Amino acid sequence: MRQAQRSTEATVYVGLDYHQDSVQVCVVNGRGEVLTNRSLRNEGQEIVRVISEHGQEARIAIEACCGAAALADRLMQATGWTVQQAHPGYVNRMKQNPDKTDYADAHMLAELMRVGFLPTVWLPPPAIRDLRQLVRYRQQLANQRRNTKLRIRALLREQGQSKLKGLWSRGGLELLRSMEGLPEHARWILDRHLEDLVRLDKALAQVTVRFRNVAQDDSVIQHLLEQPGIGLVTACVLRAEIGPFERFGSGKQLARFCGLSPRNASSGARQADAGLIRAGNALLRATLIEAAQRLTRCDPRWKTFKARLRAAGKPGSVIAAAVANRWVRGLLHGVVNSSRSRVAA
Repeated sequence: MRQAQRSTEATVYVGLDYHQDSVQVCVVNGRGEVLTNRSLRNEGQEIVRVISEHGQEARIAIEACCGAAALADRLMQATGWTVQQAHPGYVNRMKQNPDKTDYADAHMLAELMRVGFLPTVWLPPPAIRDLRQLVRYRQQLANQRRNTKLRIRALLREQGQSKLKGLWSRGGLELLRSMEGLPEHARWILDRHLEDLVRLDKALAQVTVRFRNVAQDDSVIQHLLEQPGIGLVTACVLRAEIGPFERFGSGKQLARFCGLSPRNASSGARQADAGLIRAGNALLRATLIEAAQRLTRCDPRWKTFKARLRAAGKPGSVIAAAVANRWVRGLLHGVVNSSRSRVAA
């Protein structure tokens, strides 16, 4: 074993258990022998140095988590080695030991990489990851604005003013600012909530400006904006969360990635679905469902499709999911063909 640890292999397999300040590094050779398994500082150069002591070429696995993608980028840029992100949920299911240690986790990743069973997660390029941060920041702002409006509604109900309509229009907001008869503390809280709404609206407008700047130089977003019912926010969400459409081999794969595929619940002669699959990006799925609802109002094709499903007794939620599923399948081919045409031109 000591001789194996000192030798330099042609190719080694590495598992990285990532932490904010440290990384557990496990290196195994092609025979599965552990060459080293130790904790290092979270610094790319030190990790590369230790791996290089044991192999000329490395195939590295790291669990997908906050910060792992940046480390993977640094390692690939510094060495040209293969670095793949692993799905943490699937890796955890493969463990045969209920105990959890950094030593065992890093070894598990190295072994999965060695035998070719690593459940990989796509590693987005830096530009896509940056756009994702902007998209998700906008969603955080939108959630805060929604919660603020709900708190205003709750405050008004406490004061017996629950029947007011059109509160979020310009006139409604002026009514709230000038409303009289509220207790002292309720008036003060309402004013703070109204200030929060103004602040959040300004922040959302600033995000929209950034979206427009991104869209000017992105051919995929431009193609999405040409689709009926698709606006700037929806296009940017799809671009950020899906990434390059070319990485999907079929529309069915893309629909499943978006969480729009029905979950099979068949047994014996019984054939049934059990709603949508539970996997998938919640923001992406919700955005596509909302887009599908707009499509059934503005596109004759989807209006007809909705009417046919409604006549068959399908509820609105099922109809919206079915429209989103079929629309995104067709979208794949449109985006890929559009990209190829631009390259050819």
